[in-house]
Amino acid sequence: MKIIVQNLATEYQDNGAGKIILFLHGWRDDLRTFDSLVPVLSSTYRCVRLDLPGFGQTELPREAWDVGRYVQFVKSFIQKLNIEVDILVGHSFGGRIAIKGTATKSLQPHKIILIGSAGIAKSRTVHNSILKVAAKIGGLITYVPPLLFWRRELRKKMYGYIGSDYGNAGALRETFLKIISEDLSENAKQITVPTLLIWGADDTETPLSDGEQLSRLIPGSRLKVVHGAGHFVHRERSEEVIKLVQEFI
Repeated sequence: MKIIVQNLATEYQDNGAGKIILFLHGWRDDLRTFDSLVPVLSSTYRCVRLDLPGFGQTELPREAWDVGRYVQFVKSFIQKLNIEVDILVGHSFGGRIAIKGTATKSLQPHKIILIGSAGIAKSRTVHNSILKVAAKIGGLITYVPPLLFWRRELRKKMYGYIGSDYGNAGALRETFLKIISEDLSENAKQITVPTLLIWGADDTETPLSDGEQLSRLIPGSRLKVVHGAGHFVHRERSEEVIKLVQEFI
């Protein structure tokens, strides 16, 4: 289904009836990432999910956005649908939006569930700084003859060496840099609603140590670790994740 939010054509799905669960996907992902959860949960709850701007079938933002702008977009989406969110679920980048939105009261769910959530940036401060410098140098150096001829290959190798999503971000590169530079530790401390964290023990994108740190920062939160699963724990161990969600809500 399509709806216009902040002048952007936005793709979303709305299934089931009852208390509302709003799902926010991760970076370079889309609403289909929750396909294994929704059929079961929508038998009891109303499950709403959307493609965030720049992903899936939703239009690109017309300028570089930070986490706060995505929060405002989600707020506008909620208002457009005229719904009250009971449970906010955020995976990875979607977790960033859930953390900042809930902490600032821009989003007001009754409970939140963070799945392999991003947001802890301190452990990556040096890496992120190198990434920003490399991105700028990579853009400049490849315009210098005779490097211009090998520009694409040089950039590919540089971003591959860094090991980041930056090289694949396309039109969202500046947005990506804005997002990874923000540490949400202080926001996490301001969350006052019941919070469940679900983490794959083998997550290499947002390691378990991030989940443990978030659990310490968010008052009264609970961390559940799923062994044998990685960053996409909700796909890899969907039955276990569904059980954890149902027990929590």
